[in-house]
Order: sequence, then structure tokens, then C-alpha cells
Amino acid sequence: MWGESMKKILFLSLFVFLFVLTGCGKYSEKDIVKDLTKNIENIKGYYLEAQMEIINNEDVYEYDVKVSYQKDNLFRVSLKNKANSHEQILLRNTDGVYVLTPSLNKSFKFQSEWPYNNSQSYILQTILKDIKSDNDRKFEETENYYVFTTKVNYPNNRDLTKQVVYFDKKLNIKEVQVLNSKNNTEIKVKITKTDTKATYNTKYFTLNENMQTAIIDEKTESVLKIEDVIYPMYIPENTSLGSQNTIAKSSGERIILTFEGEKPFILVEETVNKEEEFTTVPTYGEPAMLIDTVGSISDNSVSWISNGLEYYVASDVMNIEELVDVAKSINTIPVGK
Repeated sequence: MWGESMKKILFLSLFVFLFVLTGCGKYSEKDIVKDLTKNIENIKGYYLEAQMEIINNEDVYEYDVKVSYQKDNLFRVSLKNKANSHEQILLRNTDGVYVLTPSLNKSFKFQSEWPYNNSQSYILQTILKDIKSDNDRKFEETENYYVFTTKVNYPNNRDLTKQVVYFDKKLNIKEVQVLNSKNNTEIKVKITKTDTKATYNTKYFTLNENMQTAIIDEKTESVLKIEDVIYPMYIPENTSLGSQNTIAKSSGERIILTFEGEKPFILVEETVNKEEEFTTVPTYGEPAMLIDTVGSISDNSVSWISNGLEYYVASDVMNIEELVDVAKSINTIPVGK
């Protein structure tokens, strides 16, 4: 009888040991987040290349994206529109945050916490922040990926509600999809190259170095006259165009459209030329992606430059999301389908 009891005890002990061993060997969601945190927070420098699509109704805007990072808090993001080769550079260095437009020989300087002040679909630190801060996140393991679904923070587009982030089994980021409240994808980023041991020289993140080394592939032609006034496709209900005025400038012209009604606003369109000398313009607001370009968004205005024209939308009545909707409804470049 004692022999049988010992056999049962040994069998039970072996079962418990195997159960514990199996449980301990499983790579859990908690372990993955812990390792992601360790990997990303300990990075001294990285470089990413990606293909980004921004979907606006039936239009698809495609970008080549290059992201460079160096400790501490030095960022350089190149966004090149594939339809017209228009490149802008988002730069964060020890002097501030800039949006560089090499084709105009101009930069815009912001007092901003970019890129940490909202979600960014191509920056590792903000993606990790979204994963860690969402206690209700969803996790799934597939054959090839670890997949996180998290909330997002896009203050200027509250309809963007979540993102799906794909990591391979070595915890390299591979794809990010940002979805709206209807579960339709509005932003898609596919990572094509990753280097987590990238190093940069001391000038790489400086303003002058980036302007001097920028390669301008696009054809930049001075626009002196606005041949066709571009009207927004989106106008709030019970609001309509009240007046339209054209004002001559020293080198070009400005058109002011005044909309009246329940939600009045103004839309200014004016020609913009390449600066002879490199110019930096102090800018109020936050840098933000506006479909085909990086613009500036403040509490009651949106401004951006596209295809030789500068646009400005402002209202004392409309909220910022409505102003962004007006801005997004102004299409000025050819797009892909």
C-alpha cells in the first residue's frame, strides 16, 4: 500500500512540476510589454523607414516616411508625398520643434511637446506610451505577430478611436493601423526597415544642417495669381459664403472668403513664394498632419501650405474639429486610389 501511495505522490508531484514549468515558459502579454518597455526605453538611437497611407473618404495619400531618433529627445521625421515629391521635415532638437519646408527655403518654429503630446503612428515612444497607458487594451498572438489594440489620442480628430499595432516575434514593429469609430482604417503605416542601433553625428538634428542637406526633388514654381479659387467641400449647416475679396500683394495675391450663418468662419488663400534666404517663422499652435501636408493647429485656427498656396481657416464659433474638417475638405493635389 505504501508503494502505491508513493507512486500517486510522485505522479502528482510530476504533474504539478510540469504544469508550473509549462506556465512559467509561456511568453505572456505582461512579459511582452515589459520587454518592449525595456527595449524601447534603452534605445540610444534608432532609424525607421515606412510607407504610410492616409485615407480621406475616397482619396488615398501615400507617403515615404523616415524616422530618426537619438537620446535624449532628438527626433527627425521626413514625410515625402509620393504624388508630388513634396517633402517636409519634422525636427525636434535642443532649440525647439520645427517643421521644415525645403522647397520654400522656410521653417516654422513651434513651442510644442511634439511628439509626446498625442499619438504618432510612426514613433516608437508614443506607440509604447499608448500601449502602456491603456488598461483596457486587447492582446492577441498570431502565428507571426503579437498584436495590440489600444486607444489613441488625436485631439484634433476625435473620430480616430483606436490603433492596431503588429510586432513580429522578435518584438520589431511591423505595422500600425489607426481606425475611426466605424472601424474603418484612416491611417496605415507599414515599417519596411528598422535599425535600433543607429548613430548620428552632432549636426544631424540641427536646423541649418537639415536645410542645407535637404534634397529637393519636386518642381517648385512661383505662383503669382490664384487662377481657381478652391472652395471647401464641407461647410457647416446653415452657413454659406457671404463675400469674396481679392487683395493684391507685392508678389502675388490674397483671396479672403467670408462665410456667414450659424457657424461663421473665414478662409484665406494666398500665393507663397520660395524665400531667397533661409527663413524661420515663429508659429503659434501645434504641428499636425493635414492629409497632404503638415500644418499648424491652434485653438481657433488651422493653417497650411500646399502646392504654392497658403491656407488659413479661423472661427470664433466653430470648434477645432470642425475647422479641421473644413481644411481636410480642400483637396489641391492629385491622389492615388
